[in-house]
Amino acid sequence: MASSYLLSSLLLLLQALLLLLSPASASNSNLFTEYIGAEFKGVRFSDVPINPGVDFHFILSFAIDYTTSSNSPTPTNGRFNVFWDSVNLSPSQVAAIKQRHGNVKVALSLGGATVGNQPVYFQPSSIDSWVNNAVDSLTRIIKQYHLNGIDIDYEQFHADPNTFAECIGRLLTRLKNSGVISFASIAPFDDAQVQSHYLALWRKYGRVIDYVNFQFYAYDASTTVSQFLSHFAQQSSNYNGGKILVSFTTGAGGGLSPQNGFFRACNTLKKQGKLHGIFIWSADDSKKNGFRYEKEAQTLLATAPKALSKNKISAVADE
Repeated sequence: MASSYLLSSLLLLLQALLLLLSPASASNSNLFTEYIGAEFKGVRFSDVPINPGVDFHFILSFAIDYTTSSNSPTPTNGRFNVFWDSVNLSPSQVAAIKQRHGNVKVALSLGGATVGNQPVYFQPSSIDSWVNNAVDSLTRIIKQYHLNGIDIDYEQFHADPNTFAECIGRLLTRLKNSGVISFASIAPFDDAQVQSHYLALWRKYGRVIDYVNFQFYAYDASTTVSQFLSHFAQQSSNYNGGKILVSFTTGAGGGLSPQNGFFRACNTLKKQGKLHGIFIWSADDSKKNGFRYEKEAQTLLATAPKALSKNKISAVADE
């Protein structure tokens, strides 16, 4: 009887330890991502608080394959130009923030919603010409700015989903294979046309996409915690196997805000081993409030998820 009781206690203890060391817990990430530079509000990398306990990605917004004419920009078929605040977010400032903080990487985002107050369209002349032009122009910008990665944020399209998938997929593949970038992300949101293009890309080239920066703030501003978690489950199913980052905006927008329970939802995902990271749009908007929510998000990510304590494990073994 004593040996049977001891064996039962050891099995319970082993089960408790396995819960602590389960793959679900290990799938959480401490990745924090911040979009920066699109709104020309004078924000600098050095303004943003950086917690040493997270992996921190800045994403410069945006590089766009349009002409830089202020009156009427036009598409350039993959020849990208810088449209972020390059005065305050220059190559030397990229190098400086990365040198000062070993946990920081910097990427650029392609596309965005508007340029010169008109929509940005993904509009290639052909797959091959767009890819060749994009590889050449982006390699130059990435090397000039000492960047590590690339984000895809086209939101309007004058091309079918297959063309988008082939152009972006081949671009990411070539940039990764040549060592120009070390990571890539996409930034879709819940819109039928947007999803048709990004899901086509994911199905064909998901292997070269490291993160899905899903724009959860594109949902309605009345979103509740339970609805947010349902949206997360749906997009995790859509981008099956992907690392889905949760998000909110500090500017005008919808979704689940920090005031209405965003961080409660994050804690729920973290306990489930599903918190792959958090991103915020954007540093430009957060500056006026002293980056309050950047600090809170990073603290959450840097803190280990609550799990069974040693006392609880001992209690299980003693039962």
